[in-house]
Order: sequence, then structure tokens, then C-alpha cells
Amino acid sequence: MTESIHSFHIPVMGTAFTIESPAKVARYGISSVISCVDDTLIERMRKFYCKVMGEECVPIKKSDEDARAHRITEYLNLLDRIVKEQFEKLKESAFEIGTEITKYFDLLADSSPLRQAYEHMLAMKNSTERQKAQDQLRKKIKPGSIDVNIMTKLDRTNYDKNGEPLPSEFTDALAALRGYANSTLHSSIVFSAGFNGRLYGYAEHFEDFHADDNGCIKKKIVVKVNDYRSALTQGKFFAKKGLWVSEYRLESGLNCGGHAFGHGGNLMGPSLEEFKQRKQELIDTLFEIYNKARAQKGKKTFSSPHPVRFTAQGGIGTAKENDFLLKYYELDGTGWGTPFLLVPEATTTDQKTLEKLCKATEEDLFLSDVSPLGVPFNNLRTSASEEAKLARINAGKPGSPCSKGHLVSNTEFSQKPICLASRLYQKEKLKQITSENLDPETQKTACESVMAKACLCNDLGGAAILAHGLAEPHDLPCPPAVCPGPNLAYFSRAFTLKEMVDHIYGRINILAGKRRPNMFIAELNMYIDYLEREIKESLPSANDQKIKYFGEFRENLVRGIAYYEELIPKMTHESKEYRDRMFQDLGNSRKKLEALTERYKTIF
Repeated sequence: MTESIHSFHIPVMGTAFTIESPAKVARYGISSVISCVDDTLIERMRKFYCKVMGEECVPIKKSDEDARAHRITEYLNLLDRIVKEQFEKLKESAFEIGTEITKYFDLLADSSPLRQAYEHMLAMKNSTERQKAQDQLRKKIKPGSIDVNIMTKLDRTNYDKNGEPLPSEFTDALAALRGYANSTLHSSIVFSAGFNGRLYGYAEHFEDFHADDNGCIKKKIVVKVNDYRSALTQGKFFAKKGLWVSEYRLESGLNCGGHAFGHGGNLMGPSLEEFKQRKQELIDTLFEIYNKARAQKGKKTFSSPHPVRFTAQGGIGTAKENDFLLKYYELDGTGWGTPFLLVPEATTTDQKTLEKLCKATEEDLFLSDVSPLGVPFNNLRTSASEEAKLARINAGKPGSPCSKGHLVSNTEFSQKPICLASRLYQKEKLKQITSENLDPETQKTACESVMAKACLCNDLGGAAILAHGLAEPHDLPCPPAVCPGPNLAYFSRAFTLKEMVDHIYGRINILAGKRRPNMFIAELNMYIDYLEREIKESLPSANDQKIKYFGEFRENLVRGIAYYEELIPKMTHESKEYRDRMFQDLGNSRKKLEALTERYKTIF
């Protein structure tokens, strides 16, 4: 197990919500992940923080050579400087009530050796010994990591001034990787949303991703996965390039924020169990491939594997759930995302959106079709983005102007790809649908599906634009979109950083009084609902491939239910009443799946 100051991290959330989280929490030893999708927002945040730091900000124009990579590099370097400066000031502060260094230690878990050493220092009576202990504590602390996320599927081709496509290294994802690779950061790159061979292969060209002769890797690789097979596949690809994956971050496909993936019904619990049983096999398999590739490249080989972290995230809501994941599945850490949307000290949200998030109920949180990627997207019904989209539809002007274009993909009505949320695409597609002489109900459904898409490129940055007054005169309206996971419904107000951390470590309980199902049961029900959604969309005539997929999906859920039946008695950290209720909830989930099977028995 590798050491970390905290046993949790803050995962990437949208393009804006964690865009400055390192500047807010890294000095306290808390790691967080920022998105590098929106380089326009990144450039404005750089301008904002240069002003805060009293530094000159030379603008990087969109038209400048390699502007996207350069913008990302400069912002990351700025964050690196900010965090280092903050941390040095924290280290120099006195061990007194209300100081930064005291806050650092107060946030640590009670079980942390650092926290225990701090408590021991506080109990010392001898001033000389106390001073020596304080000096030792100052030497042992470190800041959290400034990690960066690349959503692998967002890999748009870019064009030169003459409309000609630029070489592949200038696509969105590769330019973002280059921007990170050229930065001064000593941290991790997190690859999410699936495999991208061109992107992964590009990492090989940057020395910071390779281990030096001492086995130190300046920029570590983290892959988000949903099961063991995905980890093995991606790990092998990197190993064959002589690159080591330093962390496998298992995320729930549906019980999370942002884009949601069904993953064939692979539930979190059974997937974690497989990792627990086979993690050493994974490490040994990849190490052999890795060392062989290193040797072929003339690089030093190693006698033992580099450290590997196994972490999990998605829907965790209580300290007991968190502890169970860490101890039973022998994890190195967990990710807490959605609850931190309610912590202004850690994330970035404008005041109106924050108020809406605090009031959000289970009914307000839904799996939507707003994403132009065609992937279900966790959404808030009351968000300004949703309200603006409906207003445009009611005014007879569906769709949005496409100002950033990171999600362009469709060439149905144009030579160059355009976005499904764009006004141009929706106008042409709606015209096409109305010309097809469909029955009224079919036509209505088809039109609603087209108009459901929203401009996530623009709107997901809205919270930061409003929070920091970053709008410029030429800007289009930027009504904030927000992408919380379903877990948000159980947190009902804004919290301080200390309150949220204390909740994670079990020192307090900040959950609203609503009945909250165990995270595994909540995810199971989401998968059953997702399967029904998929079946409905395939009707009236599902093909053989779809029928096979639905059958395998259902079987994975059946096996998952059987697994949880055996797991519940092992949750001895929970009360008998809690376990009995969990059994009852699991039984209801089984009945729900059986009813679904009966309802669509022609498919199953």
C-alpha cells in the first residue's frame, strides 16, 4: 500500500467545479483532479489567478501556435507555484488555534500516524521537546497532488487557418496530454471514459511518464476502470510501451456524476472483489511485460514492480461505507466527488447553482440525454442550463451556438463535424424528421430526442465564469450546467471543508434525515433502471446483438445480487438493523429485476 496524507481524493467534476480545487485544498494534503477539456476557461482562470498572485499575464490567443497545449501548461505551472507558496507559508505558521498548520493536522484522520504524532506533541509539557516535535512534524507533511483528467473520447481534430486538418498531435486529447507533460507538476494524469490507443501511445514520447533509473516517475499514469478486464487491457497497452500504470481507479458506471456508462451490468461490489482477489496477478503480469519493454528500449529494468494504488469512487456517502471499502477490499483510497459540490472551500460553484444543489431532491436528479456524445448524463432538472434550453425550445429556436466545439462529432449535414447540441444541426435534423411523414407520436419522440441535447462545452464552465466574473464582452450567455451524482439528494446544505472531511472520517454525520440505501444497493437499482431504459430504446424490434447484450447484462445483475447476499453478513461494522434493512432492500431489487424480466420475456 502506498502512503498518502489522506485516504480520499476529490475526483474531477465537470469542466469548472474542480478547475481551481488544488489552489483551495492541496496545501492541506488533499489531492484533487482538474479537467483540461475547456482551454478557454483554463486561460481565463490563469488570468484570474495571475492577478491574485500579482503576476503579469501574457495572453495566449486561440490563434497562437499550439495554443491549447500552451494554455494548459501555463495554468498548471501557475497552480504549481500557488500551491508551493501556500504550503511554505503553512509550514512556517505557528502551532496555534486557527492557523493553517493547525488546520492541516485537524483535518487528518484520527488513525493517521501524522495526526497521532501531532496529538502527542500537543500533550508535551517540556517546551524544548515540544519544539523538536513541531520541527519534525513540519518535515513530514506534504501538499496534496495536483492531478489532471483527460476524457479520452474528447479527441476532436483541429484545423489550420486554411481549413486543413492539423497533424494528429494537435487533436484535443493529445494537445492536452502535451500541455500536462510539459508542465512542472509532479503528479498524475487520469485517463477516463475508455481506451484511446493514439493518446496512450503518445504518452511514450514524454520522459516524465517513464521511470528514471531510481524508479521515480515524475508524472504517474492513472486509469479509470469499471472492471478487472479493462484494467488488464489498458495496463498491458501501457506496459508494452515501457510505461507503468500507478493507479487503477474503479468508478461506478452509474452512481457517479457526469457521464454514465452501463458497462454491461458490471456492478461495483463484484468488480472490487475481483480486484481484491487478483491484484497481485495483475501487477505480476504487467511487470513482466513492462520490464521486457524497458529492456528493448535500452532502459534500466527493475527487480520489483513500482507501487500501484487501487482506489474506488462513485456514490460513497457515509464513513462506514468508506471504511468498509478501504478495509474489506484492501483499497489504498477512495474518491468523494458529488458531496464536495456543496463545499465552496473545495470546489467552484456560483451562488445560485449552489442553492439549487442544496435543495435538490431525488426527483430533481436524473439521468438525461443532454450530452452531445450520446452517453447518458447525470443532470439537475432545475439547473440554469436546463431552464435556458427549454426557453429556447419554447421560443422556437432550439439548439445552441457552438462557440467551443469540443464535442463535435456529426457529419450528417456538413463536411466538418458539428455538435448535436448546435443550432445548425438541430435545425437541419428537425427539418428532416418533419419531412418523413411519421405518425405524430413517433415524430414527437424523435424531435424531443434531438432537442434534448445541451451545449455542455459552454454551460459546464458557467459556474466558474459567474463565480469569478470571468465573462467577456463578446461571450454568449453561459447558463451553468451541473452534473451531480444521485448521492447529492442526501446532502442538503453547504458545508465547510472541515465538516465534510470530518464526515468522511466519521467524526460527525452531516447527512440529511432522509432514508439512504447502501451505496451498493442504490447502484444496483440504477442498473436495473438503466437496463429497462436500454430495452425501451431498442423496441419494437431489438436485433440479435442487442438481445444477447441484454441477456448478459441481466445475468451480471443476477450474479451481483447473489454476491451481495453473501457480502451483507460480512458487514459487521454495521448494525444488525442496518444489515436486515439491506437484505430487505436487496430482496426488493431482486423482485424489481424479476418483474422486468417478465415484462420483457420475449427479449430474455
